[in-house]
Amino acid sequence: MKTRDLTELASRNLRESVLRNSLTTLGIGVGVASLVALLSLGVGLQQLVNKSVARAGLFDTVSVRPRQNFPGAGGPRATRNASDLQPPRILDDAARQEISALPNVLEVNPEVRFTAEARIEPSSQPAGQLTFVAGMAQSSVSSGTLDGMTGKFFSSPSADEAIIQGDLAKRLLDAGKAPESLLGQDITLKFAQRQALTAAQDQTQQAANLSPEEQAMGFSIVPGEKKFHIVGVIPSSDSGGGQVGFNNAGIYLPLDVAQQLEVVQGSDLREVMNETSGQGKHYPALNVRASSPAAVAALETSVSQMGFAAFSLIDVTRNLRTFFAIFDLFLGIFGSLALIVASLGIINTLVMAILERRREIGVLKALGAADRDVRQLFFAEAGVMGLVGGLFGVALGWAIGRAIQFGTVVYLKRQGLNSPNIWSVPWWLVLGAILFAVLVSLAAGIYPASRAAQLDPVEALRYE
Repeated sequence: MKTRDLTELASRNLRESVLRNSLTTLGIGVGVASLVALLSLGVGLQQLVNKSVARAGLFDTVSVRPRQNFPGAGGPRATRNASDLQPPRILDDAARQEISALPNVLEVNPEVRFTAEARIEPSSQPAGQLTFVAGMAQSSVSSGTLDGMTGKFFSSPSADEAIIQGDLAKRLLDAGKAPESLLGQDITLKFAQRQALTAAQDQTQQAANLSPEEQAMGFSIVPGEKKFHIVGVIPSSDSGGGQVGFNNAGIYLPLDVAQQLEVVQGSDLREVMNETSGQGKHYPALNVRASSPAAVAALETSVSQMGFAAFSLIDVTRNLRTFFAIFDLFLGIFGSLALIVASLGIINTLVMAILERRREIGVLKALGAADRDVRQLFFAEAGVMGLVGGLFGVALGWAIGRAIQFGTVVYLKRQGLNSPNIWSVPWWLVLGAILFAVLVSLAAGIYPASRAAQLDPVEALRYE
Protein backbone atom coordinates (compact mmCIF):
# COMPACT_ATOMS: atom_id res chain seq x y z
CA MET A 1 0.00 0.00 0.00
CA LYS A 2 1.32 3.39 -0.96
CA THR A 3 2.14 5.94 1.73
CA ARG A 4 -0.39 8.38 0.26
CA ASP A 5 -3.19 5.81 0.44
CA LEU A 6 -2.15 4.79 3.94
CA THR A 7 -2.23 8.40 5.13
CA GLU A 8 -5.61 9.06 3.53
CA LEU A 9 -7.21 5.97 5.08
CA ALA A 10 -5.75 6.72 8.54
CA SER A 11 -6.93 10.34 8.42
CA ARG A 12 -10.44 9.32 7.35
CA ASN A 13 -10.73 6.73 10.11
CA LEU A 14 -9.60 9.23 12.73
CA ARG A 15 -12.17 11.80 11.51
CA GLU A 16 -15.05 9.33 11.57
CA SER A 17 -14.74 8.70 15.34
CA VAL A 18 -13.59 12.19 16.20
CA LEU A 19 -15.00 12.33 19.74
CA ARG A 20 -13.55 9.00 20.87
CA ASN A 21 -10.23 9.65 19.21
CA SER A 22 -10.09 13.17 20.65
CA LEU A 23 -10.68 11.86 24.17
CA THR A 24 -7.95 9.27 23.68
CA THR A 25 -5.59 11.93 22.36
CA LEU A 26 -6.49 14.17 25.31
CA GLY A 27 -5.53 11.37 27.70
CA ILE A 28 -2.13 11.14 26.02
CA GLY A 29 -1.78 14.93 26.24
CA VAL A 30 -2.52 14.94 29.98
CA GLY A 31 0.06 12.19 30.52
CA VAL A 32 2.70 14.10 28.58
CA ALA A 33 1.79 17.32 30.42
CA SER A 34 2.35 15.70 33.81
CA LEU A 35 5.67 14.33 32.60
CA VAL A 36 6.83 17.70 31.24
CA ALA A 37 5.62 19.66 34.30
CA LEU A 38 7.40 17.41 36.79
CA LEU A 39 10.65 17.13 34.85
CA SER A 40 10.73 20.87 34.12
CA LEU A 41 10.53 21.47 37.88
CA GLY A 42 13.47 19.11 38.49
CA VAL A 43 15.51 20.68 35.69
CA GLY A 44 14.73 24.19 36.95
CA LEU A 45 15.83 23.40 40.50
CA GLN A 46 19.05 21.82 39.25
CA GLN A 47 19.80 24.82 37.04
CA LEU A 48 19.10 27.16 39.95
CA VAL A 49 21.67 25.40 42.15
CA ASN A 50 24.25 25.14 39.37
CA LYS A 51 23.81 28.78 38.38
CA SER A 52 24.16 30.02 41.97
CA VAL A 53 27.35 28.05 42.55
CA ALA A 54 28.80 28.83 39.12
CA ARG A 55 28.14 32.58 39.43
CA ALA A 56 29.92 32.57 42.78
CA GLY A 57 32.99 31.25 40.96
CA LEU A 58 33.04 28.03 42.95
CA PHE A 59 32.99 25.47 40.15
CA ASP A 60 36.30 26.83 38.84
CA THR A 61 37.97 27.45 42.22
CA VAL A 62 40.29 25.11 44.11
CA SER A 63 41.16 25.68 47.75
CA VAL A 64 44.77 24.66 48.48
CA ARG A 65 46.02 24.12 52.03
CA PRO A 66 49.01 22.48 53.69
CA ARG A 67 48.07 18.85 54.03
CA GLN A 68 48.68 18.77 57.77
CA ASN A 69 46.13 21.54 58.23
CA PHE A 70 43.24 19.34 57.11
CA PRO A 71 41.32 17.65 59.93
CA GLY A 72 42.40 14.05 60.15
CA ALA A 73 45.21 14.51 57.65
CA GLY A 74 48.07 12.16 58.16
CA GLY A 75 45.86 9.65 59.93
CA PRO A 76 44.94 6.21 58.69
CA ARG A 77 42.98 6.02 55.46
CA ALA A 78 41.19 3.19 53.79
CA THR A 79 42.97 3.78 50.52
CA ARG A 80 46.00 5.74 49.38
CA ASN A 81 46.91 6.97 45.94
CA ALA A 82 50.20 8.15 44.53
CA SER A 83 49.68 11.75 45.63
CA ASP A 84 49.34 10.70 49.28
CA LEU A 85 52.91 9.39 49.19
CA GLN A 86 54.29 12.90 48.59
CA PRO A 87 55.61 14.56 51.77
CA PRO A 88 53.55 17.54 53.03
CA ARG A 89 54.95 20.97 52.16
CA ILE A 90 54.76 24.48 53.55
CA LEU A 91 52.45 26.79 51.61
CA ASP A 92 54.82 29.69 51.02
CA ASP A 93 55.69 32.14 48.23
CA ALA A 94 57.68 29.50 46.35
CA ALA A 95 54.69 27.15 46.41
CA ARG A 96 52.41 29.97 45.27
CA GLN A 97 54.62 30.66 42.26
CA GLU A 98 54.83 26.96 41.46
CA ILE A 99 51.03 26.62 41.53
CA SER A 100 50.65 29.76 39.40
CA ALA A 101 52.80 28.13 36.72
CA LEU A 102 50.48 25.13 36.39
CA PRO A 103 48.42 24.85 33.17
CA ASN A 104 44.93 26.39 33.12
CA VAL A 105 45.56 28.54 36.22
CA LEU A 106 44.22 32.09 35.89
CA GLU A 107 45.14 33.46 39.31
CA VAL A 108 46.29 32.35 42.75
CA ASN A 109 45.11 34.47 45.68
CA PRO A 110 45.92 34.01 49.36
CA GLU A 111 42.99 33.43 51.67
CA VAL A 112 42.79 36.19 54.27
CA ARG A 113 40.09 35.65 56.86
CA PHE A 114 40.05 36.85 60.44
CA THR A 115 37.82 37.89 63.30
CA ALA A 116 37.42 41.57 64.10
CA GLU A 117 35.26 43.87 66.17
CA ALA A 118 33.29 46.28 63.96
CA ARG A 119 31.84 49.59 65.14
CA ILE A 120 30.12 52.55 63.51
CA GLU A 121 30.71 55.99 64.98
CA PRO A 122 28.62 57.61 66.31
CA SER A 123 26.35 54.77 67.45
CA SER A 124 24.06 54.09 70.36
CA GLN A 125 25.26 50.49 70.47
CA PRO A 126 27.09 49.80 73.76
CA ALA A 127 29.78 47.69 72.06
CA GLY A 128 31.06 46.68 68.66
CA GLN A 129 29.97 43.55 66.82
CA LEU A 130 32.27 40.57 66.31
CA THR A 131 32.31 39.41 62.71
CA PHE A 132 34.41 37.60 60.15
CA VAL A 133 36.38 39.75 57.72
CA ALA A 134 37.64 38.38 54.40
CA GLY A 135 39.83 39.72 51.62
CA MET A 136 38.16 39.88 48.21
CA ALA A 137 40.09 39.83 44.94
CA GLN A 138 39.27 42.27 42.15
CA SER A 139 38.12 39.37 39.96
CA SER A 140 35.19 38.85 42.36
CA VAL A 141 33.42 41.89 40.92
CA SER A 142 31.34 39.55 38.74
CA SER A 143 30.85 37.01 41.50
CA GLY A 144 27.41 35.90 42.61
CA THR A 145 28.49 36.87 46.12
CA LEU A 146 27.66 40.46 45.22
CA ASP A 147 24.26 39.80 43.64
CA GLY A 148 21.78 42.48 44.68
CA MET A 149 24.47 44.68 46.22
CA THR A 150 23.62 48.33 46.84
CA GLY A 151 26.51 50.69 46.13
CA LYS A 152 29.64 49.86 44.17
CA PHE A 153 32.70 47.64 44.15
CA PHE A 154 36.10 48.75 45.47
CA SER A 155 37.50 51.70 43.54
CA SER A 156 41.00 50.16 43.53
CA PRO A 157 42.86 47.17 45.03
CA SER A 158 44.57 49.48 47.57
CA ALA A 159 41.51 51.52 48.62
CA ASP A 160 40.57 51.57 52.31
CA GLU A 161 37.02 50.56 51.48
CA ALA A 162 34.66 47.89 52.74
CA ILE A 163 31.59 46.00 51.55
CA ILE A 164 29.34 44.99 54.42
CA GLN A 165 26.79 42.21 54.64
CA GLY A 166 23.19 43.19 55.40
CA ASP A 167 22.82 41.06 58.53
CA LEU A 168 25.84 42.72 60.16
CA ALA A 169 24.59 46.15 59.06
CA LYS A 170 21.32 45.57 60.92
CA ARG A 171 23.21 44.70 64.11
CA LEU A 172 25.36 47.83 63.84
CA LEU A 173 22.48 50.23 63.21
CA ASP A 174 19.82 51.56 65.50
CA ALA A 175 16.40 49.92 65.19
CA GLY A 176 14.38 51.09 62.22
CA LYS A 177 17.30 52.11 60.01
CA ALA A 178 17.88 50.41 56.68
CA PRO A 179 21.23 48.69 56.02
CA GLU A 180 21.70 50.90 52.93
CA SER A 181 21.98 53.94 55.24
CA LEU A 182 25.55 52.80 56.04
CA LEU A 183 26.72 53.69 52.53
CA GLY A 184 29.26 56.49 52.70
CA GLN A 185 29.93 56.03 56.42
CA ASP A 186 33.14 54.83 58.05
CA ILE A 187 33.46 51.58 59.95
CA THR A 188 36.22 50.91 62.49
CA LEU A 189 37.73 47.45 62.74
CA LYS A 190 39.69 46.25 65.77
CA PHE A 191 41.70 43.08 65.31
CA ALA A 192 44.74 41.13 66.49
CA GLN A 193 47.81 42.18 64.51
CA ARG A 194 51.25 40.65 64.02
CA GLN A 195 54.23 42.82 64.87
CA ALA A 196 57.63 41.54 63.76
CA LEU A 197 60.38 41.46 66.39
CA THR A 198 63.58 43.41 65.61
CA ALA A 199 67.04 42.06 66.32
CA ALA A 200 67.24 44.18 69.49
CA GLN A 201 63.90 42.86 70.62
CA ASP A 202 65.07 39.30 69.94
CA GLN A 203 67.95 39.84 72.41
CA THR A 204 65.64 41.14 75.13
CA GLN A 205 62.69 38.82 74.70
CA GLN A 206 62.79 37.67 78.31
CA ALA A 207 63.07 41.24 79.55
CA ALA A 208 60.00 42.19 77.54
CA ASN A 209 58.12 39.28 79.18
CA LEU A 210 57.03 37.85 75.80
CA SER A 211 55.16 34.59 75.88
CA PRO A 212 56.93 31.41 74.74
CA GLU A 213 54.62 31.28 71.72
CA GLU A 214 55.68 34.79 70.69
CA GLN A 215 59.34 33.91 71.16
CA ALA A 216 58.90 30.86 68.91
CA MET A 217 57.02 32.74 66.22
CA GLY A 218 59.39 35.68 65.93
CA PHE A 219 56.54 38.20 66.22
CA SER A 220 54.35 39.63 68.91
CA ILE A 221 50.59 40.03 68.89
CA VAL A 222 49.33 43.59 69.38
CA PRO A 223 45.89 45.20 69.01
CA GLY A 224 45.28 46.82 65.63
CA GLU A 225 42.67 49.31 64.52
CA LYS A 226 41.78 50.81 61.14
CA LYS A 227 38.91 52.73 59.55
CA PHE A 228 37.32 51.82 56.24
CA HIS A 229 34.84 53.64 54.03
CA ILE A 230 31.67 51.60 53.31
CA VAL A 231 30.99 51.52 49.56
CA GLY A 232 28.62 48.56 49.24
CA VAL A 233 25.94 46.69 51.18
CA ILE A 234 25.05 43.09 50.29
CA PRO A 235 21.40 42.03 50.83
CA SER A 236 20.54 40.32 54.09
CA SER A 237 20.23 36.55 54.08
CA ASP A 238 16.54 36.81 55.03
CA SER A 239 15.83 38.75 51.82
CA GLY A 240 17.24 36.09 49.55
CA GLY A 241 20.77 37.46 49.51
CA GLY A 242 23.72 36.14 51.41
CA GLN A 243 26.91 34.69 50.11
CA VAL A 244 28.04 31.45 48.63
CA GLY A 245 31.75 30.75 48.71
CA PHE A 246 34.88 29.64 50.49
CA ASN A 247 35.22 32.97 52.33
CA ASN A 248 31.76 33.86 53.60
CA ALA A 249 32.08 36.90 55.83
CA GLY A 250 30.28 39.88 57.30
CA ILE A 251 32.76 42.39 55.88
CA TYR A 252 34.83 42.27 52.70
CA LEU A 253 38.02 44.28 52.14
CA PRO A 254 40.24 44.55 49.05
CA LEU A 255 42.56 41.55 49.15
CA ASP A 256 45.74 43.66 48.96
CA VAL A 257 44.59 45.84 51.86
CA ALA A 258 43.62 42.79 53.94
CA GLN A 259 47.11 41.33 53.43
CA GLN A 260 48.80 44.56 54.49
CA LEU A 261 46.97 44.51 57.82
CA GLU A 262 49.20 41.59 58.95
CA VAL A 263 46.36 40.13 60.98
CA VAL A 264 46.78 37.05 63.12
CA GLN A 265 45.10 34.03 61.56
CA GLY A 266 44.53 30.55 62.91
CA SER A 267 47.43 29.13 60.92
CA ASP A 268 49.85 31.45 62.75
CA LEU A 269 49.09 29.77 66.04
CA ARG A 270 49.26 26.28 64.52
CA GLU A 271 52.75 27.03 63.23
CA VAL A 272 54.13 27.83 66.67
CA MET A 273 55.64 24.34 66.96
CA ASN A 274 56.72 24.27 63.31
CA GLU A 275 60.49 24.42 62.91
CA THR A 276 60.18 26.49 59.72
CA SER A 277 57.61 28.92 61.07
CA GLY A 278 59.94 31.89 60.95
CA GLN A 279 61.30 31.32 57.45
CA GLY A 280 59.54 33.46 54.85
CA LYS A 281 55.86 34.19 54.35
CA HIS A 282 53.41 31.36 54.85
CA TYR A 283 49.78 31.16 53.76
CA PRO A 284 46.99 29.36 55.59
CA ALA A 285 45.32 28.69 52.22
CA LEU A 286 45.40 29.71 48.58
CA ASN A 287 42.36 30.03 46.33
CA VAL A 288 43.31 28.91 42.82
CA ARG A 289 41.04 29.94 39.95
CA ALA A 290 41.05 27.63 36.94
CA SER A 291 40.27 28.61 33.36
CA SER A 292 37.14 26.44 33.37
CA PRO A 293 35.35 23.89 35.60
CA ALA A 294 36.57 21.15 33.24
CA ALA A 295 40.19 21.90 34.25
CA VAL A 296 39.54 21.63 37.99
CA ALA A 297 40.01 17.85 38.30
CA ALA A 298 43.43 17.90 36.61
CA LEU A 299 44.42 20.93 38.68
CA GLU A 300 43.48 19.16 41.92
CA THR A 301 45.59 16.18 40.92
CA SER A 302 48.62 18.36 40.12
CA VAL A 303 48.34 20.25 43.41
CA SER A 304 48.03 17.01 45.38
CA GLN A 305 51.13 15.62 43.68
CA MET A 306 52.99 18.73 44.83
CA GLY A 307 52.36 17.76 48.47
CA PHE A 308 49.31 19.94 49.28
CA ALA A 309 45.70 19.21 50.05
CA ALA A 310 43.28 20.39 47.34
CA PHE A 311 39.54 20.78 47.59
CA SER A 312 36.85 22.09 45.26
CA LEU A 313 33.08 22.22 45.36
CA ILE A 314 32.97 20.01 42.29
CA ASP A 315 33.88 17.18 44.68
CA VAL A 316 30.79 17.98 46.75
CA THR A 317 28.49 18.55 43.79
CA ARG A 318 29.19 15.10 42.41
CA ASN A 319 26.88 13.78 45.13
CA LEU A 320 24.48 16.64 44.39
CA ARG A 321 24.34 15.69 40.72
CA THR A 322 23.68 12.08 41.72
CA PHE A 323 20.80 13.27 43.91
CA PHE A 324 19.29 15.31 41.07
CA ALA A 325 19.66 12.37 38.67
CA ILE A 326 17.73 10.13 41.07
CA PHE A 327 15.23 12.94 41.71
CA ASP A 328 14.63 13.42 37.98
CA LEU A 329 14.29 9.65 37.56
CA PHE A 330 11.51 9.44 40.15
CA LEU A 331 9.78 12.51 38.70
CA GLY A 332 9.95 10.90 35.26
CA ILE A 333 8.52 7.63 36.60
CA PHE A 334 5.59 9.33 38.31
CA GLY A 335 4.99 11.55 35.29
CA SER A 336 5.01 8.53 32.98
CA LEU A 337 2.31 6.72 34.95
CA ALA A 338 -0.39 8.98 33.50
CA LEU A 339 0.99 8.37 30.01
CA ILE A 340 0.96 4.62 30.53
CA VAL A 341 -2.66 4.81 31.68
CA ALA A 342 -3.42 6.83 28.54
CA SER A 343 -1.89 4.06 26.45
CA LEU A 344 -4.67 1.77 27.71
CA GLY A 345 -7.10 4.22 26.13
CA ILE A 346 -5.31 3.82 22.81
CA ILE A 347 -5.61 0.04 23.03
CA ASN A 348 -9.31 0.32 23.85
CA THR A 349 -9.93 2.78 21.00
CA LEU A 350 -8.17 0.68 18.38
CA VAL A 351 -9.74 -2.59 19.56
CA MET A 352 -13.17 -0.98 19.26
CA ALA A 353 -12.17 0.24 15.79
CA ILE A 354 -11.41 -3.34 14.78
CA LEU A 355 -14.91 -4.48 15.80
CA GLU A 356 -16.50 -1.55 13.94
CA ARG A 357 -14.37 -1.92 10.80
CA ARG A 358 -14.25 -5.68 10.27
CA ARG A 359 -15.98 -5.40 6.89
CA GLU A 360 -13.61 -2.63 5.85
CA ILE A 361 -10.61 -4.75 6.79
CA GLY A 362 -12.13 -7.69 4.86
CA VAL A 363 -12.58 -5.52 1.77
CA LEU A 364 -8.99 -4.26 1.98
CA LYS A 365 -7.67 -7.81 2.19
CA ALA A 366 -9.94 -8.97 -0.64
CA LEU A 367 -8.55 -6.17 -2.80
CA GLY A 368 -5.02 -7.41 -2.19
CA ALA A 369 -3.93 -5.65 1.02
CA ALA A 370 -1.36 -7.71 2.89
CA ASP A 371 -1.28 -8.28 6.64
CA ARG A 372 1.60 -5.78 6.77
CA ASP A 373 -0.57 -3.09 5.15
CA VAL A 374 -3.36 -3.54 7.70
CA ARG A 375 -0.84 -3.50 10.53
CA GLN A 376 0.73 -0.29 9.20
CA LEU A 377 -2.71 1.33 8.99
CA PHE A 378 -3.39 0.82 12.68
CA PHE A 379 0.15 1.80 13.58
CA ALA A 380 -0.31 5.03 11.62
CA GLU A 381 -3.51 5.85 13.53
CA ALA A 382 -1.83 5.15 16.87
CA GLY A 383 1.20 7.22 15.87
CA VAL A 384 -0.93 10.20 14.84
CA MET A 385 -2.77 10.14 18.18
CA GLY A 386 0.56 9.94 19.98
CA LEU A 387 2.07 12.82 17.99
CA VAL A 388 -0.93 15.12 18.43
CA GLY A 389 -1.22 14.16 22.09
CA GLY A 390 2.50 14.80 22.59
CA LEU A 391 2.33 18.26 21.05
CA PHE A 392 -0.73 19.15 23.09
CA GLY A 393 0.83 17.70 26.25
CA VAL A 394 4.04 19.74 25.85
CA ALA A 395 2.00 22.92 25.49
CA LEU A 396 -0.15 22.02 28.50
CA GLY A 397 2.91 21.05 30.57
CA TRP A 398 4.57 24.35 29.68
CA ALA A 399 1.44 26.22 30.82
CA ILE A 400 1.35 24.25 34.10
CA GLY A 401 5.02 25.04 34.71
CA ARG A 402 4.44 28.73 34.09
CA ALA A 403 1.53 28.68 36.52
CA ILE A 404 3.68 27.01 39.19
CA GLN A 405 6.44 29.57 38.63
CA PHE A 406 3.95 32.46 38.84
CA GLY A 407 2.45 31.10 42.06
CA THR A 408 5.92 30.65 43.55
CA VAL A 409 6.89 34.23 42.68
CA VAL A 410 3.73 35.64 44.27
CA TYR A 411 4.17 33.56 47.42
CA LEU A 412 7.86 34.44 47.88
CA LYS A 413 7.24 38.14 47.30
CA ARG A 414 4.56 38.13 49.98
CA GLN A 415 7.14 36.57 52.31
CA GLY A 416 9.62 39.32 51.42
CA LEU A 417 11.99 36.93 49.65
CA ASN A 418 13.59 36.93 46.23
CA SER A 419 11.83 34.81 43.63
CA PRO A 420 14.27 32.58 41.70
CA ASN A 421 13.33 30.73 38.54
CA ILE A 422 12.54 27.14 39.56
CA TRP A 423 11.10 26.05 36.21
CA SER A 424 12.78 25.30 32.91
CA VAL A 425 11.75 23.42 29.75
CA PRO A 426 14.89 22.69 27.70
CA TRP A 427 14.61 21.67 24.05
CA TRP A 428 15.66 18.09 24.78
CA LEU A 429 12.73 17.71 27.19
CA VAL A 430 10.29 18.92 24.52
CA LEU A 431 11.62 16.55 21.85
CA GLY A 432 11.97 13.70 24.33
CA ALA A 433 8.39 14.06 25.58
CA ILE A 434 6.95 14.07 22.05
CA LEU A 435 9.08 11.11 20.99
CA PHE A 436 8.14 9.22 24.16
CA ALA A 437 4.44 9.85 23.51
CA VAL A 438 4.74 8.52 19.95
CA LEU A 439 6.68 5.43 21.08
CA VAL A 440 4.17 4.66 23.85
CA SER A 441 1.30 5.06 21.36
CA LEU A 442 2.98 2.75 18.85
CA ALA A 443 3.63 0.20 21.60
CA ALA A 444 -0.03 0.42 22.62
CA GLY A 445 -1.03 -0.21 18.99
CA ILE A 446 0.95 -3.45 18.65
CA TYR A 447 -1.84 -5.70 19.93
CA PRO A 448 -4.74 -4.07 18.01
CA ALA A 449 -2.67 -3.91 14.81
CA SER A 450 -1.67 -7.57 15.08
CA ARG A 451 -5.26 -8.59 15.79
CA ALA A 452 -6.54 -6.65 12.79
CA ALA A 453 -3.86 -8.15 10.51
CA GLN A 454 -4.85 -11.69 11.54
CA LEU A 455 -8.52 -11.32 10.56
CA ASP A 456 -9.76 -13.83 8.00
CA PRO A 457 -11.04 -11.78 5.02
CA VAL A 458 -13.89 -14.25 4.40
CA GLU A 459 -15.09 -14.06 7.98
CA ALA A 460 -14.62 -10.30 7.99
CA LEU A 461 -16.80 -9.84 4.89
CA ARG A 462 -19.54 -12.00 6.41
CA TYR A 463 -19.45 -9.97 9.66
CA GLU A 464 -22.54 -7.86 10.37
